[in-house]
Amino acid sequence: MSVENILVLIILFIAILLFISEKIRADVVALMSMVALLLTGILTTEEAFSGFSSPAVITVWSVFIVSGGITRSGIGEQIAYWVLKVAGKSQLRLTFFIMLTVGLLSAVMNNIGAVAILLPAVLTISRKANLAPSKLLIPLAWASLMGGNMTLIGTPPNILASSILSTYENVPTFRFFDFTPMGIIVLSTGVIYMLLIGNRLLPKRTPGGELSERYQIQQYLTEVRIPPSSPLVGQTIRQAAIQEEHEFLIVHIHPHDRLDEMLTPYPDYTFKAGDELHIQADPEAILNATHNLQLITIPDRKTTPLTIRENQQTMHQTEITLAPYGRFDGKSLMDIDFRARFDVSVLAIRHNGRTLVSRLGKVPLHIGDSLLVQGTREKLKQLTNNQDFILLEMGFQPTKISKKAPLAVLILLGVILIAASGLLHISAAMLIGAILMVVSRIITIDEAYQSIEWKAVFLIASMLPMGLAMEKTGTAQIIAQSVIKLIGDQSALAVMMGLFILTALLTEVISNAAATVLAVPIAIDAALNLGANPQTFVMAIVIAASTSFLMPIGHQVNVIIFGPGGYLFKDYTKVGIWLNLILLLMTMIFLPLIWPLYP
Repeated sequence: MSVENILVLIILFIAILLFISEKIRADVVALMSMVALLLTGILTTEEAFSGFSSPAVITVWSVFIVSGGITRSGIGEQIAYWVLKVAGKSQLRLTFFIMLTVGLLSAVMNNIGAVAILLPAVLTISRKANLAPSKLLIPLAWASLMGGNMTLIGTPPNILASSILSTYENVPTFRFFDFTPMGIIVLSTGVIYMLLIGNRLLPKRTPGGELSERYQIQQYLTEVRIPPSSPLVGQTIRQAAIQEEHEFLIVHIHPHDRLDEMLTPYPDYTFKAGDELHIQADPEAILNATHNLQLITIPDRKTTPLTIRENQQTMHQTEITLAPYGRFDGKSLMDIDFRARFDVSVLAIRHNGRTLVSRLGKVPLHIGDSLLVQGTREKLKQLTNNQDFILLEMGFQPTKISKKAPLAVLILLGVILIAASGLLHISAAMLIGAILMVVSRIITIDEAYQSIEWKAVFLIASMLPMGLAMEKTGTAQIIAQSVIKLIGDQSALAVMMGLFILTALLTEVISNAAATVLAVPIAIDAALNLGANPQTFVMAIVIAASTSFLMPIGHQVNVIIFGPGGYLFKDYTKVGIWLNLILLLMTMIFLPLIWPLYP
């Protein structure tokens, strides 16, 4: 083993440890690995930065834009609305239609986008049917992963695997629909498993019904008057930091000179002596507020238990969750000045299966947390367009289909047709599709940039040089030979399954794109050493890279549903381990029949 091999293995090992620790963002770790390969002289400057000009990376961000155009056109929400309406209120029927719909959507668009489209519909249907969302959200997320296996653009691992294959001489790459036969088998297996087995293992973690019942909020509503001596007089709502510092929520304001009017609180409203406030809080917070702020409880209006219900003329409640690539991970509501920025109040936060209702302003938010928020319908709708959040529920009605929706569909179908026919490389076809989405004003250029998950793009672009370094230095060959020696070279099928298991474990702790970049060169070299078909081995790798079922951190779609479903870490493992084993078995049986092990 040469010095270069040792350096590559050290850099690779440190990168994997950093990925697992999550102390540094994954895209930053990938950039650090790229720079390390450059500084050690393993890669030239051109080779180190080659990932940013890679057709695979261009394809990935173009797919994000095309998916964004489809989402903005309203087509996805219409599909979700009508399919779930047909499914009715039966849990098994809902599971079947949810998995089928999101699986098919994920075959032609980004799987995070597909989940985000269906998520509000699924939560609203579960609420109306009084079903636990925890029974439906894991099937939703996992079907998106399995559905991505059906086409070349369905998931980044497929794009990356095909790109890496193309760098090898005399090794054919994948065409657009080469993934479809195994993709159908994988998705069908997942659906059947969830209907027969997974459904029984899924927890009834969160109740159906009203939002207040699901969050189990025990709060009260009362009315108070601001006397001249109150420190609130002359302060704005923003300056007073009512919710953050005093832990109560102002529902309505009756101005001192117009007590018959009811105003919706806004950050720049200035308190005046004589104003009457409708406030919402737990009993202790109400007592503290009346004491510390010298508020006077209005005698003829008693404190009564609050049932959170929507009022068509005033405030509404909904759930939001942090988007996987948003800016607010690790920051508190006070850090981001949430109330002033969005003019929306947070009533509760669900974090790691627990519902928090006190001192919310200082609670660090994390990807996977869900927030129960209250505001006017207009303000809540504005959150839909904010890339930092995913709106989960608000009396789900599909977005009105854009007049340009038919054009969006034509662009998507045209891209698929051109890519499948081989007239243009997939990267060129997808880039043209992305440009057409913007030029035809289906999506604005700002919306196009917002639809791109830049963290994923930088992660992929920075990890591709690692795969190049592994192949250039022969490190992939060394690892492949070690795997063959460990498993035994008598059976190519055994070696392929060993690599499947290795990739499946890797994708639980690092991104599926990174796992693919690391595993595909090893799989290709192992297949060539055994005289086997590299395409068969690589197909096993991309299937394994989409089996992130054991932990919520395995994939972004698992994280998105973590809070809304009220899941615990163990829920994923309990349900996912059997699906992993069944998919391993199905791959071992059917993959060699569709893609022969030997050319």
